[in-house]
Formats: sequence, C-alpha cells, structure tokens
Amino acid sequence: MEAPVRVMVVEDQAQILKSQLKLLSHSPFIELVGTALSGEEALQLVAKVKPDVLLLDLGLPRMSGLEVTRAVKASHPAVEILIFTIFDEEEKVLEAVKAGASGYLLKGTPADRIVEAIREVRAGGTVIQPNLARRLLQHFRIPLGGEPTPAPAEPTPAAPPLRPLSERETEILQLIAKGISNTEAAQALGLSKATIRTHLEHIYQKLEVTNRVEAVTEGIRKGLISV
Repeated sequence: MEAPVRVMVVEDQAQILKSQLKLLSHSPFIELVGTALSGEEALQLVAKVKPDVLLLDLGLPRMSGLEVTRAVKASHPAVEILIFTIFDEEEKVLEAVKAGASGYLLKGTPADRIVEAIREVRAGGTVIQPNLARRLLQHFRIPLGGEPTPAPAEPTPAAPPLRPLSERETEILQLIAKGISNTEAAQALGLSKATIRTHLEHIYQKLEVTNRVEAVTEGIRKGLISV
C-alpha cells in the first residue's frame, strides 16, 4: 500500500481551514502534518515538518501565497506546492506556477479531486487547467532577458525527436495538454493509472523534459500535438 502524502495546509480563514482539514482527514492517502494561518507562520512550520505537499492559499494577508511559494521553493525545493484560490485569478496563478508551484485548485473543488490532485503533484505531476497551460506556453516563448516576441499563428515544427513518440504516447501527450489528470486520462483510454505514469515517463525521456508543462511545450514546439 502506498504511503500517505504528508500534507501541510496554509489558509488564513479559520473556518475555511477547518473545512479543508475535515475533507482531507477522511482520506487514507493523506497525512496532515501541520497548518498555518499566515505566510510567515507557514515558512517556520515548513522547516520543522517538511511536508511532501503544501496546500497553499493564494490570497494570504501581508506575505502573499506567491511570496510563500518563492521562499519555500528557494529553501525547500523538494516540497511540492498546490495553490488553492477562491477565484480563477489567472495572472496570479501563472506567477505562482512560474515561481515553482505544481498547479492550482479552486476552493470548493470536491474532496476526491483535491486528494487526487495532491497525489498527482506528489508523484511529479502537474495540476493545470487548459487556459493556464496556454498562457504558460506563451511564457516559454519569451526569450530570457529579452522582449516578448509574438507567438506564431501555427507552431513551427522543429526536427523530430531522436526517439519518436509512439502513437499511444502522442495520444496521451495530447490529452495532458488539455489539463486532465492521470486518472482522467486512464479512464478515457481504458488504461490503468500505472500504465499512464509509465507512458509519461517514456514521454519525458524521449522529449528530454522533466514535467508535464515542459512535455506539452516541447510537443507543440516539435509539431507533435496542438492546443
């Protein structure tokens, strides 16, 4: 049986925090190791409890969720961060993902989806909605230190990878480009989650990337998929 994911929750609204803890406490896949009501408190506690996943409110007072994300990834890069926000604040979420967060969920997301997302990021996955994925792709087309350049209307196919993706791998890459989870991809294709994870590992190796966002970006750059 897989070990529970060690989760720490950061939320400044006590009632919302209580509700989150109640939802998570019923899952055998989750071990709650700490809570914090502010960003400052969160940084102190992360160093003590060393969670696998930090479920982080984006709209904290004083020290924002974005600032917490940057600080945690700088001092504890192994901690995966899942942003929790009350609104679909695309710009702020985009900044958090660029700072190292593994994705985001809207408050009010069903408990089973929250648990699935936590397990997803702990396993090295990314929880990103399709609209945000497109914005991230635009971000990756901006040269470092340079001015933004208009993205081409159609991606320009580069040289094919040395180890071309199989038909099934291409199919899976196209699915994750839509922002769906491993579980959803498994259901859509009639495969097990373990098989999806294995295919993703092969995709990462072949495209020489380390995560979903990079895989989708590289897949589009090489003309293997479209969004």
